[in-house]
Amino acid sequence: MAKHKRKFTNIELSFFCNQLAMILSSGISCLEGLLMMMEETENEEEKIILSDIVSFLNEGRNLHEALKETGLFPPYLLQMVKIGEETGKLDDVFASLSYHYQREDSIKNSVLHALTYPAIMTAMMILVILVLLLKVLPIFNQVFIQLGSEMTGFAGLLVSLGNHLSKYLVPVIAVLLSIATLAFYLGRRYVHHIPFLKDVYEKIAACRFASGMALSLSSGLNPDTCLNLVYDLNEDTVFAKKLDICKESMTSGEDLSKALVSAKIFSGLYARMASIGSKSGTMDVVMQQIAESYQEEVDNRINQILAIIEPTLVVVLSLIVGVILLSVMFPLIGIMSAL
Repeated sequence: MAKHKRKFTNIELSFFCNQLAMILSSGISCLEGLLMMMEETENEEEKIILSDIVSFLNEGRNLHEALKETGLFPPYLLQMVKIGEETGKLDDVFASLSYHYQREDSIKNSVLHALTYPAIMTAMMILVILVLLLKVLPIFNQVFIQLGSEMTGFAGLLVSLGNHLSKYLVPVIAVLLSIATLAFYLGRRYVHHIPFLKDVYEKIAACRFASGMALSLSSGLNPDTCLNLVYDLNEDTVFAKKLDICKESMTSGEDLSKALVSAKIFSGLYARMASIGSKSGTMDVVMQQIAESYQEEVDNRINQILAIIEPTLVVVLSLIVGVILLSVMFPLIGIMSAL
């Protein structure tokens, strides 16, 4: 069975899990369901992948082993499928995994939207400024020369800057691209330290944690095993330290709800919800509710950030363009009125 180079996206994982969940819940075996999926798909790549999985199943291996051989599925999904096979809840596991990866895709899109819009607006601002300095101001300068004068003060400084930029335009563009690349790299690496996104990433990490815990707890695993499984889902270094504290607390004998509070993973309402869930034996349900609440908070927070950034960038761009044009227009008006 060949390893495939391209990994599945979150939405592809969600779609695959949803299909298998519907097939298994209707009483059709996994092998028959995969064969049905092969017949229905028109995508050659999907047919090859499904054919590989079917071939491995025909050798008498388990589903999670067949999925692992493709190299397309993340370790968390493989582990959950293995648990589903052992507990006989494979249809429920696939249904939960479908929802889980749908939420992951929603989180990813929200963050990309929050980062992409300011980046595009900033690029537009730089482009407009360059056009003004390189194309517009030289035309005004020629008008001043024809009128027997010259641009001085701030306007003259801008013209001089435009002349220097036109001579070294290629190196300037290269420097700007290098700065943008460096900013992108540092932004992705240290995004949780950015002031206006720090709170968002904390909520995203908590949402992923709660979603993963809900899925693993619903499969009948004990809290310690669930915590170890979900640990690998986390991508936030700050939240990882909280998880380490939580694991240490549970090792020393605390139950899950108290460990979550002592590690400051949950607080306030969510901490009380976790405590009630632990006492009532419905921690998986509570974790799902917490994940949904965090998802809503993340969406609302990102919308709030964009609502502030959008008009701010528009105002800044308008001010820059206005200052540049007024620095030229006022002296020009003075010369024209003196003629």
